[in-house]
Amino acid sequence: MFGFAPEAIAIAAITAFAAGFVRGLAGFGLSVVLVPVLQLAIAPTAAVLVGIVSLFLIGLTDIGRIKRDADKSAIPLIMIALAAMPAGLWCLTTLPADWARLLIACVSLCAFVLVVVPLGNAAVPRRPALAFSGLATGFFGGFAGMPGPGMAPFYLRGSFAPDAARASMMAIFLVVTPLSAVFFIALDAGTWREAALALALFPCVLVGDWFGHRAYGRVTDRQWQVSTALVLGAAATGALWKLF
Repeated sequence: MFGFAPEAIAIAAITAFAAGFVRGLAGFGLSVVLVPVLQLAIAPTAAVLVGIVSLFLIGLTDIGRIKRDADKSAIPLIMIALAAMPAGLWCLTTLPADWARLLIACVSLCAFVLVVVPLGNAAVPRRPALAFSGLATGFFGGFAGMPGPGMAPFYLRGSFAPDAARASMMAIFLVVTPLSAVFFIALDAGTWREAALALALFPCVLVGDWFGHRAYGRVTDRQWQVSTALVLGAAATGALWKLF
């Protein structure tokens, strides 16, 4: 199917459902779960492009939520991310596949550490924090198909309500991902097969996302923050364990 082995398709379908559920609950995490696992079955560049297309498709279902709840900080963060994205894509296409697999797994681990490690009284001013988050979002989006780890610490550490944080991250995904896919195609880093695979997996993502949204409506703000941190930790641990 699409030139991929049957076992790769089976892994992709199961992972797509789990990734969709995580994304519906946390507002991000689809590619954080999908790409590290999928890139163990197919080439890293192919896995990243599948993640990017999947993020865009599921983002189309949240336009109403984005318009209603997104914070205006998403606009400058998107602009910075777009400027940084080509550097991440260049690294992905230049590094050997084994190094790319290792670093993609490490991206999830670093995001988890940034979210859960206590900072005490240390605080980064909002503008520098936004700039750094935008750079990380763009670089990780191009390199690993994971804009989420770059922006998650900014929105989880900042004084944002969960609804605003989720909708802001969804807005960033919706704008960044199609342009990232264009970069991939322009640099011959991906083909129609990856886009076709993402379309085939979309029903799994959509069903998982629906269950995730239902679960989100039943948790408190604190439970939501803890669950998003666990998403990052579980994805990083699972990807590194499978890799080694």
